[in-house]
Amino acid sequence: METLDKFDLAILQELQTDGRLSNAELANRVGLSAAPCWRRVRALEENGFIKGYRAEIDRHKIGLGVLAFVRLDADRNTGDVLTKLEEALRTIPEVVSCHYISGTGTFELQVVSQDLNSFSQFAREVLINLPNVKDLHTSFSLGEVKASSALPLGHLRG
Repeated sequence: METLDKFDLAILQELQTDGRLSNAELANRVGLSAAPCWRRVRALEENGFIKGYRAEIDRHKIGLGVLAFVRLDADRNTGDVLTKLEEALRTIPEVVSCHYISGTGTFELQVVSQDLNSFSQFAREVLINLPNVKDLHTSFSLGEVKASSALPLGHLRG
């Protein structure tokens, strides 16, 4: 499966909107019968287009009112040293996203916390003490304008 046709794209779009759709409802929405729809979903999963299904949880409802964007500067940006830092970052539940970045800094993290005091403690006790960390620069979200994990698919339509 190297190319996606209109049915595959429709399936991806529908599942991004609601990953809990039954196969029957999904098939109805994309204009297929149930068996071919199910086969296409399985093929999309097996070929890595669909990586998984998960519940989207409201962080405020579970007491995580602070979202911080942390630019982390590594002391050295070389092989083993960065690998150890990457491994450490992957294990920290409060770090919900981590990206290598261009420009100033090495990584951009999204970190959730209960409040400013708990974030401050986390930054001082955990983040700054990670291997090879030189400095942290933090910005806080003052309000969410858009937060979506759905990816645009328009560029795939021929």
